[in-house]
Amino acid sequence: MSAMSDDDRRAWAYLAAVAEPPCAPLIALAARYGAVETARMIKARKLPAGNAAVLTATQARCETDSASTDLETAHRRGARLVTPEDDEWPGWALLALDQASTSARGGGPLALWVRGPASLGDASAVAVGLVGSRAATSYGTHVAGQLASGLADQGASVVSGGAYGIDGAAHRGALAAGGRTVAVLACGIDRDYPSGHARLLEEIGDHGLVVSEYPPGTTAAKHRFLTRNRLVAALSAALVVVEAGRRSGAANTAAWARNLGRPLGAVPGPITSAMSVGCHQMIADGQATLVIDAPSVLALVEATGHDNFVRSPATPIDGLPPEQFEVIEALPAHGGLRVEEIAFSAGKPVAAVLTALAVLEVRGLVDGSSGVWRLAESR
Repeated sequence: MSAMSDDDRRAWAYLAAVAEPPCAPLIALAARYGAVETARMIKARKLPAGNAAVLTATQARCETDSASTDLETAHRRGARLVTPEDDEWPGWALLALDQASTSARGGGPLALWVRGPASLGDASAVAVGLVGSRAATSYGTHVAGQLASGLADQGASVVSGGAYGIDGAAHRGALAAGGRTVAVLACGIDRDYPSGHARLLEEIGDHGLVVSEYPPGTTAAKHRFLTRNRLVAALSAALVVVEAGRRSGAANTAAWARNLGRPLGAVPGPITSAMSVGCHQMIADGQATLVIDAPSVLALVEATGHDNFVRSPATPIDGLPPEQFEVIEALPAHGGLRVEEIAFSAGKPVAAVLTALAVLEVRGLVDGSSGVWRLAESR
C-alpha cells in the first residue's frame, strides 16, 4: 500500500460508504478534486455545477461519517482499504468496467476493501473466474475443484464469489493446491457470508484475498450480488461457468464477462442435469467455448470474448426499474422499516424512496398500512 495521510485515507473511507456503488459521478468528482476536498463538499452539500447526480446519490448518507470506525473495523479483521492511489490498485483489470459502463450497475468501484496477504494487482494479473450454481451437483463441485487445482498449479489465481456450491468448490480446489484464490463479497469485509463459509473465508483471507467494495457492516442483498458479479468478471482474465441452471446468477456474471470482452468458457454436463442447462445453452448459442480441463481454460485467456447475452425469464421483481428494485431489496425478510431507514440502507433520497414505495405498493409488492414498510405477504 502506498503512503497516504490519515486524512486522505479517512476521506476515501467516507466516500466508499456515502453512496451505494457503483457511482460513476462520485468517482469522477473524486478524481478531479481529490478525496479530501470531495468529502468536504459532499458534507457541506456544496458541489460544483453539474453534479446534481452526486448530491442525489449521497443525500441519504452524507451526514453519517463512519470512516474512522470502518477503518478500525477493517484493521481488526486484518483488512485494508485499497484506493486508486495505492500501488496494488488493479487499474488495468478494472479499466474495462469504465469503458463498458452502459447499465445501472456498471462502472468501476470507487475503492475496495481487501483482506489477505496478496497484492490485489498481482492476484488479478493472471486470474480465471470460476462460477456456477449454488445448488451444485457432486459432478459440478468435483469439476470445479479439479479445474481450480489445475489452474493453481499453473500459477493462475482463481476468482469466485465465496458462495455455496461451485464458488466454494473452486476456492477449496485452489487452496488445496497451495494456490491463490480471490473471494469477491456482496457484503462488508467483516461479514462472513454465507455464515457456513466462515472458516473457508478465513482461510482465503490467510492465503489469498477477500475483496468487497462495500464498507464494513454492510449486509448482503440481491442487488449487491448482481453488482458484485461485475467485479468477479473484471478481475478475471477469462471466466468459466461450471454449472448453471436455466435461471442462475452465474448467467449474469457470464453476461458481464462478455460485455467486458472477457473470454467465456462453459463446462458441459449430463444432458439429464438441470444444473447444466445454462452451460449447454451458452455453448450451443456460441456464447461460450466448451472447456474440460485447466489447459483448455488457460487457452481462453488469449481468446476473444462474445457480445451476446443470455436471456432469462424475468420475475416481477427482476423486471423492476433500478430505483424500485433497490428499495424493495432494502426491506428485511421479516418485520418493517421506516422510510428514513429504507433510504439509508438503499442509499437513496427519502423523496425517491417514497416514490418507489408508492409504485411498489400499487403493484402489491410492499405494504405500508401498519405505519412501517414491509414486504407484502403475497409477494
